[in-house]
Amino acid sequence: MSHRKAVVLVSGGLDSATALAIACAQGFECYALSVDYGQRHEAELSAAVRVAAAIGACEHRVMRVDLAGIGGSALTDPSIAVPETSASGIPVTYVPARNTMLLSLALAWAEVLAAQDIFVGVTAVDYSGYPDCRPEFIEAFAHLANLATKAGVEGKHCRIHAPLIAWSKERIVREGITLGVDYGTTVSCYQADSDGRACGRCDACRLRRAGFEAAGIPDPTRYR
Repeated sequence: MSHRKAVVLVSGGLDSATALAIACAQGFECYALSVDYGQRHEAELSAAVRVAAAIGACEHRVMRVDLAGIGGSALTDPSIAVPETSASGIPVTYVPARNTMLLSLALAWAEVLAAQDIFVGVTAVDYSGYPDCRPEFIEAFAHLANLATKAGVEGKHCRIHAPLIAWSKERIVREGITLGVDYGTTVSCYQADSDGRACGRCDACRLRRAGFEAAGIPDPTRYR
């Protein structure tokens, strides 16, 4: 087994499953990290367990942070409806500071593991316009990581890998299929039911379905 360790953020969705498969294919010993941040679509956490096991993470942990206590997002606050039509601007499904928090937890675990690599499945092409999915954010966080940690100060710099950041959903799906990802185990829907069945109407569902259609690959998503 490789001695190169990487922490991989695994949400249970299509993109993070592909990022985990890429990290494994590159020879990393992968430590999968999922975060229960109070998301309404809890089925994705069950999916994350399946994904981490199926792709071959050597360890999978679920950490808990109460972003629902802060609110401000349709993904954490039941009083805010998940939109089912596209709109201009940053949608209400944006979770304030979510990726900053997720990467911070990954960074902390990476430092304990003496891992210098973190993988995250953000994409800035087929996405919902979230500011924390842009290349500028990833670059800025990498700079912060190497200023804010003992490992960074001692010259053991952390690398943030966002292999999907410039990829379309079509390319992500094609790459994942090539790497053997079973997308039927993943959950992307913002309002999936307790069995993981997707609504087929939210932004995440539309982007996911369009990716499979463009790739010419049957969509394995279970819709309710």
